[in-house]
Amino acid sequence: MTILLLGSGGREHALAWKMLQSSQCSKLFVAPGNAGTASIATNVNINPNDFAAVKNLVVTENIEMVVVGPEDPLVNGVYDFFKNDTELKHIPVIGPSKHGAQLEGSKEFAKEFLVKHNIPTARYQSFTKDTVEAGCEFLTTLKAPYVLKADGLAAGKGVLILNDLAEAQQELKNMLVDAKFGEASSKVVIEEFLDGIELSCFVLTDGKSYKILPTAKDYKRIGEGDTGLNTGGMGAVSPVPFADAEFLQKIEDRIVKPTINGFQQDNIDYKGFVFIGLIKVGNDPFVIEYNVRMGDPETEVVMPRLQSDLVEIFKAMANQTLDQVEFEIDSRSATTIMVVSGGYPEDYEKGKVISGLENVEGSIVFHAGTALKDGRVVTNGGRVLAVTSYGDNFKEAIAQSYANIEKLHFEKMYYRKDIGFDL
Repeated sequence: MTILLLGSGGREHALAWKMLQSSQCSKLFVAPGNAGTASIATNVNINPNDFAAVKNLVVTENIEMVVVGPEDPLVNGVYDFFKNDTELKHIPVIGPSKHGAQLEGSKEFAKEFLVKHNIPTARYQSFTKDTVEAGCEFLTTLKAPYVLKADGLAAGKGVLILNDLAEAQQELKNMLVDAKFGEASSKVVIEEFLDGIELSCFVLTDGKSYKILPTAKDYKRIGEGDTGLNTGGMGAVSPVPFADAEFLQKIEDRIVKPTINGFQQDNIDYKGFVFIGLIKVGNDPFVIEYNVRMGDPETEVVMPRLQSDLVEIFKAMANQTLDQVEFEIDSRSATTIMVVSGGYPEDYEKGKVISGLENVEGSIVFHAGTALKDGRVVTNGGRVLAVTSYGDNFKEAIAQSYANIEKLHFEKMYYRKDIGFDL
């Protein structure tokens, strides 16, 4: 079948790489894609949020399935756009409805869903510009550190964790009154801080049944030892060594099952990925957040560990027969290290020529922020490449990734040398 994948990052390159291993994928378009997807599929220069242009491509190229990589088109309702269009409604879209995408599009919606379905999470309250003083008062009832979350999409940067009460109160005003994160922070969720270690759980669902993908842990901060500014993610490890069978069972029983049941009870049309951001407090899992797509760079370690046919799985999700598909996971560890532009996550330059890609052996290089210019691969984003490796354990896999990063070069290239340090 002919498939369209929306997106342009490392997540999309990893999904494309996996889908192309299926005998059922005869042609793959990626919109807009990057230099990595260009080498294995057909890139089309279309904005994933331009639904009219997406429709035109789907009709012209007889596309039979659409897989949505990033959150924006889902929150903007691409699933509903297809479902309500007479020419498109027979084409499956892998991703939730606009209603379901609110789990990521609105922190408040997600919190209300968690509380309604008795899923463990931190206690919270929401505030707007009109209730900012009540928000400052609520902060005094909590212990430091203080967690402030912009309600809407802020490209992964709308969460502040602050140790000082006065600073937290000032930042609340900055978010609500001064629109620090634009429209995304017109409402702010304040929640209690949970102290523990984070991990991510990934679930595939057809709205009724589910399959749990491998767990992963990513590293968000730019500096070694988890210091400095938050990024989209500097590396990831799968599986998570501290998540034993007993803990994984708690995740399934207390979080995954009630989440999928919640979709049915609330009439949420959901055929796609559920990314559950978790924190392990003592030996209990709590939900920090939901995302309605795969994580990045976690996809670059989860997809390499999936041994089953991804296109077959997507078809089953569309047909609501997911409980009938085979589902096998590679027992090896996979790790990925992100190579980023100097200056990221703040200002950085694009267009730097990348060399050494042809010298990589025993690792998979997924492109994130790259482009082709005059036949050469150049940097085109903050996070540039994800170097993924397998190993009998995460240390072995990490060593392999670092050995191959040594062969890569572009001006001002940077990467963390301590991924997995806390495991």
